[in-house]
Amino acid sequence: MIVIQSPRLQLSEFQMMDAQEVFGCITPAIAKFMPWEPPSWSEYVTRCEKRVQAPEPNKFSFVIRRLDNGECLGMASLEDADSVSPELGLWLKETAHGHGFGREVVGALVEWGHATLGKGSFIYPVAIQNTASRRIAENLHGEIIGNRTNPKYDSIVYRILFYEPPYSQSS
Repeated sequence: MIVIQSPRLQLSEFQMMDAQEVFGCITPAIAKFMPWEPPSWSEYVTRCEKRVQAPEPNKFSFVIRRLDNGECLGMASLEDADSVSPELGLWLKETAHGHGFGREVVGALVEWGHATLGKGSFIYPVAIQNTASRRIAENLHGEIIGNRTNPKYDSIVYRILFYEPPYSQSS
């Protein structure tokens, strides 16, 4: 199992035993800037079982937990790992907003993707109206490289390059 650690957080590959805690973090406010709507418990369990039973080799899903108390904060992903620039994704429960956790998660994923997969750049799509996530990309020197449209919102696509020193240092 892959475990990524940053100064305050641990990202560990999703397992079925995480499902109930992760599901408890999903709210309509969280889903506002996600391409999905909050699922029912049975829909969520079905999706999780499929993910665990038939993992995609180029897609990683991580549960985000605080190091100090193990609290589940949300999920992160690294997809298209075999591409030149894998895509990063993130959502945090509402009470975790505003503490710099998002920047720390994305920075840790960039570091891990560089060290483990040899990647030098990453794609990070963000809803145009999601100013907090846009700040994450901008604080990590993200450069706008395009736009995307989906049924719920329009996105800006950032490219985040790996740089030294490590991103995951809290600021």
